[in-house]
Amino acid sequence: MTCTQSVKPGLKPFSHLQHPREAIRQFTPNWFAATMGTGVLALALAQLPLVTPGLHALAEALWLFNMVLFVLFTTMYAARWVMFFDEARRIFGHSTVSMFFGTIPMGLATIINGFLLFGMPRWGDAVIQAAEVLWWLDVAMSLACGVLIPYMMFTRQEHSIDQMTAVWLLPVVAAEVAAASGGLLAPHLVDAHSRLVVLITSYVLWAFSLPVAFSILTILLLRMALHKLPHENMAASSWLALGPIGTGALGMLLLGADAPAIFFANGLPGIGEIAEGLGLVAGITLWGFGFWWMLMALLITVRYLRAGIPFNLGWWGFTFPLGVYSLTTLKLASTLNLTFFSVFGCVLVAMLAVMWLIVAKRTVQGAWRGELFVSPCIAGLKK
Repeated sequence: MTCTQSVKPGLKPFSHLQHPREAIRQFTPNWFAATMGTGVLALALAQLPLVTPGLHALAEALWLFNMVLFVLFTTMYAARWVMFFDEARRIFGHSTVSMFFGTIPMGLATIINGFLLFGMPRWGDAVIQAAEVLWWLDVAMSLACGVLIPYMMFTRQEHSIDQMTAVWLLPVVAAEVAAASGGLLAPHLVDAHSRLVVLITSYVLWAFSLPVAFSILTILLLRMALHKLPHENMAASSWLALGPIGTGALGMLLLGADAPAIFFANGLPGIGEIAEGLGLVAGITLWGFGFWWMLMALLITVRYLRAGIPFNLGWWGFTFPLGVYSLTTLKLASTLNLTFFSVFGCVLVAMLAVMWLIVAKRTVQGAWRGELFVSPCIAGLKK
């Protein structure tokens, strides 16, 4: 038997690609969804009520690994723009892939949050300045995604209600995720005025995103009632709606918790207590809406599983929405000191960990073979 014959089919890296360079040519922002799912799992594991040293070390290792992934994906996508510019720019006309631009700032947000959670104990307060700079970069990218992608939808792309899915949410929800990150960052800043600027900016980002996201959810409910469920390839999109609901609740809880001290330090006593109360009520209310959508997503997923769901990078849509809803549940547990939220939050994090393991394994296998490097923008699909 020759050396070539001894190698089993499919074990050769990028065996499904004509050339390894195709991995760059076919690289899309969809890959950044993996950084969202990995990052939120790291944050959720570290927020569990009983975190052992081993579990905290695992969470920190996932965060560090997520940074490596983000740098790798950024390098590959930048290389595509340099090497295949004419093909790369066609993404702006694609009605689905362009939505995934929103995953880039959302993936970065999990890294910023990790700097505050894992970086400060390890490297000290010096990381706060780095986190602040990255946060403002994240804000700029989120605002750009939230305006420019919908503008392309209105002017260049072709859409129809029967083909609509929850991926419409991705570009607009990025600002909401940045708002929640701002709630974590603000109390760590030294200057009182800087804390107020970040807090107010975060409230604006929250308002910039949530009403638009809920408008999309309203249309999505109508679309599913009239045209039923999307194709099996978009099965994971049923969970995406949980993202803006969970992030909206988490953002209000975090910003409300920051508000009393920050407003008081800036000569605005009384306003912070009102914001804190509104944040708690809004967080609980949105959590309840999220609970309805999570149950609906579970039922829809079970229906899809009966027919079989083909694997694609969209499976990462199972992770981040569940992750932010888990973080919201654990935040309510610590705020209200209610056992129900603590237990339920632990169950959700366990579900998230299992789903991450499944999706991560399939992603590594598909990346090794090259099956997942597919750019619909240049594959002859609908532009």
